[in-house]
Amino acid sequence: MTGGRVIPGKAVPRGAFPHYRRAGDFLFVSGTSSRRADNSIAGADADGFGATSLDIRAQTRAVIENIGDILADAGASLADVVDVGVFLVNMNDFKGFNESYAEYFGTDGPTRTTVAVHQLPHPHLLIEIKATAYRPLASGPNEKAK
Repeated sequence: MTGGRVIPGKAVPRGAFPHYRRAGDFLFVSGTSSRRADNSIAGADADGFGATSLDIRAQTRAVIENIGDILADAGASLADVVDVGVFLVNMNDFKGFNESYAEYFGTDGPTRTTVAVHQLPHPHLLIEIKATAYRPLASGPNEKAK
């Protein structure tokens, strides 16, 4: 098993954990949100009075794109994802989440578990996803051994 990796240019983890860790041919991506490197949150806006507008579709897309970037650092892609765990703050967002998720994955995509959670580490976060990908170390010249 190789050490975990925190990727420069991505949102810094809010604790003592890496963006991902490789164990043989498997990549384990830590819970990922729509938080950007500057700590702003995709799909979360506030007006001049502080009233917020939160968009599950935009946050879902941003989370999946962030996972794609993390996997790319390891020489993998979203096509290599075999399992995801999805954490929604509100199950009323399930429909919108599913619509955006389907833009990236179909029924032949990864297995998935979706659960409701009381809250996530920031009040503007509606979703977090953790992923497991399978990408053999000997899969090609672009593979990075981390």
